Amino acid sequence: RGGSDHSYGAELLKRRWNSRSYNVGAISSFLSTLVTFPIYKTIFRQQIHAFSIQEAIQQLRQEGMRRFYRGLFPPLLSKTLQGTLLFGTHDSLLLLLTSNPSEPCTLGQRWTAGFLSGSVEALVLNPFERVQNVLQDGRKDARFPNTRSILQEFNSYGLKERLVVGYYRGLSPVLLRNSLGSALYFSFKDPLRDDLATRGLPSWLPALVSGSVNGTVTCLALYPLSVLIANMQSQVVGRDLLGLWQSVWSVWESHGRKLTLLYRGGSLLVLRSCLTWGLTTAIHDFLKENTGQKSQEE
Repeated sequence: RGGSDHSYGAELLKRRWNSRSYNVGAISSFLSTLVTFPIYKTIFRQQIHAFSIQEAIQQLRQEGMRRFYRGLFPPLLSKTLQGTLLFGTHDSLLLLLTSNPSEPCTLGQRWTAGFLSGSVEALVLNPFERVQNVLQDGRKDARFPNTRSILQEFNSYGLKERLVVGYYRGLSPVLLRNSLGSALYFSFKDPLRDDLATRGLPSWLPALVSGSVNGTVTCLALYPLSVLIANMQSQVVGRDLLGLWQSVWSVWESHGRKLTLLYRGGSLLVLRSCLTWGLTTAIHDFLKENTGQKSQEE
């Protein structure tokens, strides 16, 4: 009876910890998205038009401040959900993968939990990214002035087209990018943070640096996929709508068949990734530690 009560208490503690982990992930992602949205929108214009930084900023200036925050709501909502799913699902999966929670998690367990949590994240959030990419393409302003007009367009399709052509367009590259990105991030975030913590740095700095380095390296490695996704998901109907491999070829052609042009926006990406993942990781770890909820893997 005593052993049963102990197991039940431990299970309740795990559930409570998991619930807190979802909440902390949501808060940290919400705050970092507000800070970095202007950088994100500039990068998006570079991805779509192969602009330089100056050209992208000039285009945004011409559109005016009234339109500058057009497209903020979908990423704000999606990034908040992303943080909720990313951290919460990852920690829940680690509990399932770890036979003895008191032992440190292996690299394989962290990779698997990260890969699966990234896949779940992609399936849930693909519709948000799709709407966001249409909204942020200045060429679509006249036809799709707001989120409602895009939703009306997608909902006018049949069921299959609504999913394949509408809300879940670009799902394959999104799944690949998110699952690999999440696996890389969670595999090396904590080991790097723990190593930095032994070097006498201020308590808040290891998580900030670990998140910045991991986020930046991961985003740079997967950046060509992000360019492909942005171009695929900004397409809506008609001749503009290309298949996966047609889109790959179109992106390669529109960027002059040069990797350097494909990475236009990469310099801002480094800045945004450092800020986003550094802030998200630091806020997340700070809130988790200060609520007394420690991960079993730490």
